[in-house]
Amino acid sequence: MTPPENSPDRPHPRVPVHPYIPNAVPAVRQAMLDAVGAAGVEDFYADIPEGIRLRRPLDLPAPLRSEARLVRHMEQLLSRNTPATRTLSFLGGGCYPHHVPAVVDEVTGRSEFLTAYAGEPYEDHGRFQAMWEYQSLMAELLDVDVVNVPVYDGFQAAGTALRMAGRVTGLRRLLICGDVDPDKLSKIRDYVRPDHEVVLVPADPATGGTDADAVRSALAGGDVAAVYAEAPNRLGLVDPALPGLGRLAHGSGALYVVGCNPVSLGVLAPPSSYGADLTCGDIQPLGIRMSYGGGTAGFIGANDDPRLVAEYPTRLFGLVPTDVEGEYGFGDVAYDRTSFARREEGKEWVGTAAALHGIGAGVYLSLMGPQGMREIGETVLAHTAYAKQRLARVPGVAVPHAEAVHFADFPVRFTGARSTADIHADLRERGIFGGIETAVDQALYCVTEVHSKADIDELAAALEEIVK
Repeated sequence: MTPPENSPDRPHPRVPVHPYIPNAVPAVRQAMLDAVGAAGVEDFYADIPEGIRLRRPLDLPAPLRSEARLVRHMEQLLSRNTPATRTLSFLGGGCYPHHVPAVVDEVTGRSEFLTAYAGEPYEDHGRFQAMWEYQSLMAELLDVDVVNVPVYDGFQAAGTALRMAGRVTGLRRLLICGDVDPDKLSKIRDYVRPDHEVVLVPADPATGGTDADAVRSALAGGDVAAVYAEAPNRLGLVDPALPGLGRLAHGSGALYVVGCNPVSLGVLAPPSSYGADLTCGDIQPLGIRMSYGGGTAGFIGANDDPRLVAEYPTRLFGLVPTDVEGEYGFGDVAYDRTSFARREEGKEWVGTAAALHGIGAGVYLSLMGPQGMREIGETVLAHTAYAKQRLARVPGVAVPHAEAVHFADFPVRFTGARSTADIHADLRERGIFGGIETAVDQALYCVTEVHSKADIDELAAALEEIVK
């Protein structure tokens, strides 16, 4: 029934009202604003920096009032994209092109996994067990005892791990060491404020690795909650300083937090083996497709230290015996840690998790096994080394820190007159996606097990024609 003309629930004819969201009705919206004491919706966005505000209407079409028209519109938009799988792509930098076995999609596409929401108390057909299996496999890969149900992405996992360290130590400063992705750094800063101060310790320009003396100097005040470093770092460099950073952190009373690429752990030592108290990262390389930028889900690993386990804000699943001999169940461990139980008093808010990606990663790890992970790691290392050597022979191309070990990602510098953007535009015309532009004359390239020697040679040959 349409409200009377003078009813406060009747929207003004010139005010757009969303057809599916009742709270968009102006009177209801105003009542909600009044209830929370906000002058307007803008109050909720006050923390968003002005520099990234849109400040213009979204470029949206007129309402599409039929499913057929909506499907047609979306197909037209999607057709404008060129997937990395249909070209020769050397993009990486956090979202990696790895082979995804067909069985991973088969399992994650099953209705009991695909449609269940976070494994709530309704019938979930083994979702809790699947997550427990994923956690167990990840714990073996990371050489730790405890792994969380995945959070949204590796950026959040890093922020959460650092907040955990802050709660354990009761200290304020966080040292971020070496070369870290600027977007990740931005997320960490935003996630840990206002409780913690982020202090950057830049990489040593001579080596590309962490400057241990600078870290030692930054630790002198004794008020550092955690030292954070990455293995490999943003530029793919495997930093030999990592074990020493753990000793420095522990010597000053700080925890050591290491972000890592999990697919590298078939050939590289897990961070826990050289002193990491918390290991974090993104499981995207473990059987999750690139999917318009990922396919992301964050993990945090730790040993069975009650101090650390108590500070996990995320769900943890464990195996428990039942009343029937020989049978076991799977459920939450220390549920009262989470915001589900503590609500507004929770240490961090925990909402929808990326649990489905965790199940996919669990399937991937169970398929690959230790030998498969080793073979992938060795292949990526070999391809990375060959790509560095081959591109360094191209006139006008240099590979910084070429003597260091890189895994998947590696930097490239163009020494000629042409910019990275122009070079990459020419590569696209040849059906090749170059790396991620990091400066006017630099880019971050990536190779994995899906690339071949011929692929790398094709890239080098194209650059020999383009770079001047």
